[in-house]
Amino acid sequence: MRQFDIFVWGKSKEFSDKNDRPPFTDPALGWFFTSNFNDKLNESDAEWIVFANSAVTIDRDFLNSLAETISAFPMVDAFAPRLRYSSIEDGDKKSLKFVGGFKFHKSKGIEPIEEDAPLRYVAGPRPEIAVFSRRIVQRTGAFDPSIPIPAQILDYALRMLHAGGRCFSVPYLVAGLQGIPLDFSSENRECLPHIAYALSKSLGIKTARFAATHPSVMVGLWKKRKSLQEKRDKAILLSKLTPETLKELY
Repeated sequence: MRQFDIFVWGKSKEFSDKNDRPPFTDPALGWFFTSNFNDKLNESDAEWIVFANSAVTIDRDFLNSLAETISAFPMVDAFAPRLRYSSIEDGDKKSLKFVGGFKFHKSKGIEPIEEDAPLRYVAGPRPEIAVFSRRIVQRTGAFDPSIPIPAQILDYALRMLHAGGRCFSVPYLVAGLQGIPLDFSSENRECLPHIAYALSKSLGIKTARFAATHPSVMVGLWKKRKSLQEKRDKAILLSKLTPETLKELY
């Protein structure tokens, strides 16, 4: 069994072995260039799976840091690495910025944790970089291809809560990002319906305040109510998510 499988997505709809090659190889690693996670999950046999946008640098330093973090927190099922990127401020001056995973917010739905946040559990990882253990993938099941990949990552992390897993943010587990982070927030009109869909599927009535603050999502949720309820029933069947756990994610 390999230590890590890395799923790289985001360059194009379809990837070819000719144009997309791993930056380095190792017997302990498997590389998959795909925008269809479910299609490749059956081929993965690693202990941990890294889902990374093509703009994220996955190198030996990051994987060594990830291995050390996993060893330090053996009971954790998923990790939300922070992203390091350059931001141009006044003039041409650049400064390093960091952005981490998401916590719940009653009216916004989700919002990023503070840049200097300490060790903590989060509601979900950044869409650009997420790490899930094989054990929690086996309990959570397939990704939901009806929504874009950033929303799939959030949806998966929320469903994982019902499977008994939680996502952990470690400040020193950092991956480099070429460019700027994706604008995955309730302020982005394109993302809002997908965030609402993922939250409603896993949290149901607990998102009432969020929906009231963003009434535009109600039409879309109503149109998909039948399929959404079916998926929600599957997601929360034998749920292990407790109110106490949920409170820690705000």
